[in-house]
Amino acid sequence: QVQLVESGGGLVQAGGSLRLACASSKSIFSINVMGWYRQAPGKQRELVAFITSGGSTNYADSVKGRFTISRDNAKNTVYLQMNSLKPEDTAVYYCNARDMVPSLNAWGQGTQVTVSS
Repeated sequence: QVQLVESGGGLVQAGGSLRLACASSKSIFSINVMGWYRQAPGKQRELVAFITSGGSTNYADSVKGRFTISRDNAKNTVYLQMNSLKPEDTAVYYCNARDMVPSLNAWGQGTQVTVSS
């Protein structure tokens, strides 16, 4: 099983930036999809962004133009660059690794992001 460890969360003022990192215990080179999700208090977990093994990316409408997902296969790490942060971005952010063959659906422990107004 793949172990994922997130880092980079913290407290930032509105308009600021943070870069989250997700380090994998195994190679991410062939993992089909690496994604970032978030869960705010009292809300369901939602997809923020994902990147495929081929480099294609997809973003939630709420973060388009502000967040950028990237992957460094050599470092087995996925990043989420978050700019122009808003108070509504406050949540616990989780990294996810997903594939079909072999079956994989791994989650990190989460990292807290708090944006003050």
